[in-house]
Amino acid sequence: MVYQHGTPYVTPHILHKHYAQAFDAEPSNLVGRDIEYFSQAGFDMDRIQIKRNAPVALLYEDAIRNEGAIISSSGALINFSGKKTGRSPKDKRIVYEETSKDDIWWGSVNIKMDEHTFEINRERAIDYLNTRENVYVFDGFAGWDPKYRIKVRVICARAYHALFMNNMLIRPTEEELANFGEPDFIIYNAGQFPANRFTKGMSSTTSVEINFKRMEMVILGTEYAGEMKKGVFSVMHYLQPVKFGQLSLHSSANFDKEKGDVTLFFGLSGTGKTTLSADPSRLLIGDDEHVWSDTGVFNIEGGCYAKCINLSAEKEPEIFSAIRFGSILENVVYSPQTRIADYDDISITENTRCAYPIEFMSNASIPCLVDRQPSNIIMLTCDAFGVLPPVSKLSPEQAEYHFLAGYTSKTPGTEDGVLEPIPTFSTCYSAPFIILHPGRYAEMLSERMSKHNVDCWLINTGWTGGRYGSGSRCPLKYTRRIVDAVHSGELAKAEYETFGVFDLQIPTAVEGVPRELLNPRLAWKDQEAFEREVRKLGGMFMKAFALYEKDVAEKVRLAGPKL
Repeated sequence: MVYQHGTPYVTPHILHKHYAQAFDAEPSNLVGRDIEYFSQAGFDMDRIQIKRNAPVALLYEDAIRNEGAIISSSGALINFSGKKTGRSPKDKRIVYEETSKDDIWWGSVNIKMDEHTFEINRERAIDYLNTRENVYVFDGFAGWDPKYRIKVRVICARAYHALFMNNMLIRPTEEELANFGEPDFIIYNAGQFPANRFTKGMSSTTSVEINFKRMEMVILGTEYAGEMKKGVFSVMHYLQPVKFGQLSLHSSANFDKEKGDVTLFFGLSGTGKTTLSADPSRLLIGDDEHVWSDTGVFNIEGGCYAKCINLSAEKEPEIFSAIRFGSILENVVYSPQTRIADYDDISITENTRCAYPIEFMSNASIPCLVDRQPSNIIMLTCDAFGVLPPVSKLSPEQAEYHFLAGYTSKTPGTEDGVLEPIPTFSTCYSAPFIILHPGRYAEMLSERMSKHNVDCWLINTGWTGGRYGSGSRCPLKYTRRIVDAVHSGELAKAEYETFGVFDLQIPTAVEGVPRELLNPRLAWKDQEAFEREVRKLGGMFMKAFALYEKDVAEKVRLAGPKL
């Protein structure tokens, strides 16, 4: 058969092989003050090409062409963060300056950096970005409530990073982008380029630093995209209490489709925040970062950042189905023949992740805010000692105690160098990202819980029947059943018994959950070993809480374990 135009079924404009590249080379949609801003910031506008809020498809093409990314069989982009596959908390610094120095909780979490060193690193980042052919800019919002949101600008050199923040920030409409104006917070991500170890205050080639006076963040020496996400959260963790008088929380949140009751889930990475809040019977507000405001609850982010280890359609159908075109799989191994992602393969890292817009969750509530106060708070812990009950009902004093203690175990991969569960106390369930003194967040939480009569539950998603290495992780189906019992009101009406050293109230029965699971003592075969481990953990609580004892009421001090 002879075709009239020589080539069958081909749209004429794609016959030219450089058509897409020619479009890419057109000037970006930066005009007037935007161009002036980049010029003043030190960007060589005659040399670099800035791609602002580029379409997802274009970011796919650039990541594949320039970064070795591939498209998975589900349509998600698979890309890699290089040497760093988790956060680098020991390299996080806050600039010591007059506008914020009296509010910051200085110490090992918020390490001081002088303003001059920040300027050196900022200049180093911009100099590196000026050497790149493509520079990506994403302008978006943090915070779904317009009263409390901030405008965020991300400037980076990898399409992967631009797509990641396109998914994690709230995406502006065309009108909002046209009228975006000056950003409230700017991230300069030059993560491919190392920090200079000989610069004052630098301890490695990695530096993640925030300057609250300039409202800027600089990233050097790590390409792990999660640093940007947590940088935005750190800023909101500072601004919401200090500027707006609202409570920022490291939590997920959902609400009932019919009754409307809201639940907040507190917990660090690996405790089940994302998984348990993705409940098909409830609407999702968000999976990780929220603000409990005077009028309700709103999500800080525009997307979700889910762990992918051992992910399956059977165990987590909502998350599994969200992994499609527009999502980005991070450090996930795939079959080179089929391009099917292998979520069980942890040869790169156990901290495999997927970032996707929250709209990809079938049960997401858009916009991600509710004008209703929470009914339940669930504090999630991953107990590597295997001695805490899978569910306990907390008194108001116990709630404040456990919020300040923030006990959990760091799970493998979530931070650089963590290879097995490590028991840790992460105050406010957000120590790596906390900015103010923990007492300020705890006081605000206590006031809100008391005002709105909120029930609080401690749920252990960690080990049972033995510590890590001898016991086993609490099955997800039982944890889900317990959460369902919280929401149905079943647990509020249950009979309770007191659990030893920790003086916790634990239910004697929950339908669908084995009795021996509800009381850890019954799950352990070696009772002497159990008593030894529970007392050991109690001692660790007492030692960790000593840091806050002088700042809390006596009734809160007495709400902890008793040896």
